[in-house]
Amino acid sequence: MIKVSVMYANSQGVRFDHDYYRDRHMPMVKARMGDACKRYTIDKGVAGGQPGAPAAYVAMCHIYCDSIESFQAGFGPHMGEILGDIPNYTDVTPVVQISEVIVG
Repeated sequence: MIKVSVMYANSQGVRFDHDYYRDRHMPMVKARMGDACKRYTIDKGVAGGQPGAPAAYVAMCHIYCDSIESFQAGFGPHMGEILGDIPNYTDVTPVVQISEVIVG
């Protein structure tokens, strides 16, 4: 199993519409990817590691798939639509990491 983490760095004045992301963007991603997306989670950054420190990321999502190949097969054909939706909820360029899930 792999996890595709999409992370949106936090900074002063960042724009991120959590409601849109939760209610429209990620359900659209799941619908387009179909069975390739086994499940997804969304994180909303609330704090950093020290008291009073801001969260490093304003938001993250994690998409779980059986393999990199299944992710690419599900995401690839819809990449333009999915990436084209980003300006509707944020002005942050996301950072993407693909990880192997060791303990789930």
